[in-house]
Amino acid sequence: MKFVTYLRVSTERQGQSGLGLEAQRAAVAAHVLGRGEVVAEFVEVESGKRSDRPEMARALAEAKRAGAVLLIAKLDRLARNVAFIANLLESGVEVTAADMPEANRFVLHIMAAVAEQEGRAISERTKAALAAAKARGVKLGWSIPARASEQRQAARTGAAVNKARALAHAENVLPVIEQIRAGGASLRQIAAELNARGIKTARGGKWHATTVRNILTAENGAEAN
Repeated sequence: MKFVTYLRVSTERQGQSGLGLEAQRAAVAAHVLGRGEVVAEFVEVESGKRSDRPEMARALAEAKRAGAVLLIAKLDRLARNVAFIANLLESGVEVTAADMPEANRFVLHIMAAVAEQEGRAISERTKAALAAAKARGVKLGWSIPARASEQRQAARTGAAVNKARALAHAENVLPVIEQIRAGGASLRQIAAELNARGIKTARGGKWHATTVRNILTAENGAEAN
């Protein structure tokens, strides 16, 4: 039997450090042992609440192409979203979890619903606890005066990181803008073409004439210096 494994961690830090991934690999390896072989592995760094996962899409496509089973380490690695599970099960690919190999499609739906409800309950309990603490006059997070210097430093660091990301994004997208511009396109037409190609702004949004102009202005300013 062939298996395509899908591993997911919730944060970029976990993805870089491997925290959580090795445990998942060990779980799927134990499941595969004696049953077949792993033909491909896909790793996603994404929140469980989101359903737009490119690596999951690739894993499904590969499993379908290879006639393989999509294998995950734990059911909660799929999602806390019933609709996502439903769409996954309707893809035509056999899905199984190493921690619950006997689970059928009905059980997967139930487990996903329970996980979604628990996630919602945790969020509501957290909000209620914070609201109660605030009502008692407890200072939360950055509102503590003693942390003012930390807040300023964090703000400066965040601004520097955002600026570096924006500059890197501008360098990557500028050649595309120049290519479109060479055909005589206006700023609005360039923005429309970038959106049509699925290219996002540095903040992940849509392009407008003003955002295109900002990229070109920043480049001209850099050349002048």
